[in-house]
Amino acid sequence: MKKITNVFWVSVALVLLAVGYGAIAPTSFEEATSNLQGAITTSVGWYYLLIVSIMVLFCLFFLISPMGQIRLGKDKEKPEYSMVTWLSMLFSAGMGIGLVFWGAAEPLAHYAVNPATAEPGTAEAFRESMRFTFFHWGIHAWAIYAVVAMALAYFQFRKGEPGLISSTLRPIFGDKMKGPWGVLVDVIAVFATVVGVATTLGFGAIQINGGLAFLIDGIPGDSYPVQIIIIAVVTVLFMFSAWTGLSRGIKYLSNTNMVLALTLLALVIILGPTLLIFNTFTDSIGSYIQNLPRMSFRAAPVDPDQRAWIDGWTIFYWAWWISWSPFVGIFIARVSRGRTVRQFLAGVLLVPTVISFLWFSAFGSTAITVQNSGIDLTELLTEETLFAVFGQLPFGILLSIVAVLLITTFFVTSADSATFVLGMQTTNGSLQPPNAIKLTWGLAQSLIAVILLSADGLNALQSALIIAALPFSIIMLLMMVSFYKAMSLEYQATKRK
Repeated sequence: MKKITNVFWVSVALVLLAVGYGAIAPTSFEEATSNLQGAITTSVGWYYLLIVSIMVLFCLFFLISPMGQIRLGKDKEKPEYSMVTWLSMLFSAGMGIGLVFWGAAEPLAHYAVNPATAEPGTAEAFRESMRFTFFHWGIHAWAIYAVVAMALAYFQFRKGEPGLISSTLRPIFGDKMKGPWGVLVDVIAVFATVVGVATTLGFGAIQINGGLAFLIDGIPGDSYPVQIIIIAVVTVLFMFSAWTGLSRGIKYLSNTNMVLALTLLALVIILGPTLLIFNTFTDSIGSYIQNLPRMSFRAAPVDPDQRAWIDGWTIFYWAWWISWSPFVGIFIARVSRGRTVRQFLAGVLLVPTVISFLWFSAFGSTAITVQNSGIDLTELLTEETLFAVFGQLPFGILLSIVAVLLITTFFVTSADSATFVLGMQTTNGSLQPPNAIKLTWGLAQSLIAVILLSADGLNALQSALIIAALPFSIIMLLMMVSFYKAMSLEYQATKRK
């Protein structure tokens, strides 16, 4: 068995402390984490806006730079996975269940509940709702993931370093990353992964519960016993997938995810307001590109109401994506071996972004159309919104069944990918972590979700995840410096040959 490192034991201790606090004193835990999260988003929101914009520019630089021809692997190495499978895997890990959860709910919230600047329910609020949803789920989110994944893949597959976050910092810190400082960096990454996936398991169980309650009479909505059963079933599925390995379980699940997602998207486009969907998609892309610089740096320093909206949505999303970037970045790096930097960035930045835009155009436009027909969707819980929209469409039961299946497969893939990443991180970057380690982390994540659902502590854990984003954002800045330094030296050496 691969050696279990100090990162494993320190991470387990931190997770146990956080979960124990959340289970024993949920009110105190939620209050403490919420206050700290609020202080961070208010005080350093400007920093998040700047650093994420820098990440976008950093990725665009390497996309067009001559350095983009350097391969994330040896010079003649070929990609390990086909283009379709690769895109499916990174898309499933990168967005997954969030697209289903927020596909109808976020545009609706920006339109009818709390628009960024417009009056609720107006044509301007509709345009604004799609533009800001595109902004939150577009290139900025994928640039955050790309920075981590690109650096990891380069150092691991081209330079032969262990697949650890700490390994990417050796060009600027040298062997210090092999000691306590390296352990600290990797522990932050593992903690963010465990907490993030456990939170997703909890929220995923809540949404599947909502979908089953909509489909089957007698199943109560928002039921803790039902959610425990859901987590138990999903745990068996993803642990079986983790046991079969990356090239079988996760590969097949990711391809299944893509087929189900495209099927559901096509059905909504056909059965929903088709013309409005395509017009919204086209118009919103133009509005997104036109307003991208302004949205990227919009801080509203003298408008408290607009500032509160930015803190609650944009800053929250940037911190959320940063906190997820260790998990998603490590996984994307693992499946991107053999691609050039340019191929990698084109795939990671552009393809998922376009699919996300079409997704939100379809689900958001349909939800807003239902809202304008006189049915108030804003009174529903977030996890119920999608199924209420389907209830107003032809073949609504079929759509809901496909959606529940999609949520489940996304659910399984996210947990499966996370167990793989956690296994890597706690066995010194092993590309094939032992099944016992993967299953240990998988079971731990499910137990954490169950405990926190019982204590109503998921929101507090979500706040803890946002707090963890702040130190990791500093690590990401250092990763960019380190990656640029290493790439520049290699490119200069290549030119001299």
